Amino acid sequence: MTMQKTRGGLAGIPDLLRSDAVGGLLLITGAIAALVWANSPVGHSYEALRAFSFGPGSLHLNLSVEAWVADGLLAVFFFVVGNELKQEFVHGELRNPRRAMLPIVAAICGMAVPALIYAAVNLSRPETLHGWGIPMATDIAFAVAILAVVGRHLPPALRTFLLTLAIVDDLGAIVVIAVFYTSGLSFPALLGAAALLAVFGYLQRGRGLAARLNASPVPNWSVYLPLAFAIWALVHASGVHATIAGVAMGLLMRTVPVAGESASPSHRVEHLLSPWSSGLVLPVFALLAAGVVFEDGLAAVFSDTAALGIIAGLVVGKVVGITGGSWLTTRITTAELSPTLRWIDITGMSMLAGVGFTVSLLITELSFSDPDVLAHAKAGVLVASLTATLLASAVLSVRSARYRRAGASAADTAD
Repeated sequence: MTMQKTRGGLAGIPDLLRSDAVGGLLLITGAIAALVWANSPVGHSYEALRAFSFGPGSLHLNLSVEAWVADGLLAVFFFVVGNELKQEFVHGELRNPRRAMLPIVAAICGMAVPALIYAAVNLSRPETLHGWGIPMATDIAFAVAILAVVGRHLPPALRTFLLTLAIVDDLGAIVVIAVFYTSGLSFPALLGAAALLAVFGYLQRGRGLAARLNASPVPNWSVYLPLAFAIWALVHASGVHATIAGVAMGLLMRTVPVAGESASPSHRVEHLLSPWSSGLVLPVFALLAAGVVFEDGLAAVFSDTAALGIIAGLVVGKVVGITGGSWLTTRITTAELSPTLRWIDITGMSMLAGVGFTVSLLITELSFSDPDVLAHAKAGVLVASLTATLLASAVLSVRSARYRRAGASAADTAD
């Protein structure tokens, strides 16, 4: 009897981890643990863990633990997100081009305005102007997790808007890194990745070789797992941020079942990987990424124009760019806001887009060689992300409570 209850409890863990709210709490816990550990008397052990390297050097994959997590493990999360977006584009909210256009334009405006604000703040300091790309990025992992924690009753369309915006934002940030912050790209590796992605997409079509693969007694994962790793390794070798491989494969997933399938590959993989993404990938990523050390205190941070530009860009620029760009787009084009949303919801979500973190910290590392400016800029990313989180949480939690009351009133009326 006890054994059966235990098994039942354990069997329920994956369903629990599929909740964005649970994954969000685990991620936030990991981030807090990282900050405490990195700024504690044993902070050197945290840095030693992040810097420890392993992997096959012959494949250019002798990476630090931090890099394996940020480039490799996080690609699983990006695959899940790309896969979810594909479902939205085929079956969900984004089937309507007029609604799909809005988060795409919002993402572009939400990159341009923060970059311009940063440049304006640092105009008189040419040595820090190179950091203009830092406040462009939205950290999709943190943003989606926080939205799940504070906005449980918000319309699903708002999460879809954020996912689409953040993916476009990440793609834009990766292009910026490749063009302005990377010494060179490996085009042979890029072409190899593109060729294998074409194979991956073909195998998803459910016909010909793909159909024989599905009917084969050999498990599909024995084909797809090595193929996915090869795609990821080639993207990593190309100089492009390797998580883009996860997005690309997710967007290639087939969302419609064929004869003999109880569910599409997209839905089967989502069911399988979502608990791992929420329960392992995001908390470990937060633990390894969030350990920013405050060496000189906040006074030094707020006296550095590089840090001020980052904070202003992420906290103010994202709101102005995303909300203003979205509103203007609905006025001058055929793009439209989902009828389930209000502009105050978009404003709260745009505040949440000010959580920069991962890609912002990556661009920070690539922007500055001066250790003091680098430390202040990293602290600025953290201050901006925390400020954006608090502001967004205040707005979105109020909106969530209002939607909850409206839903309860509607249910009472129906009864």
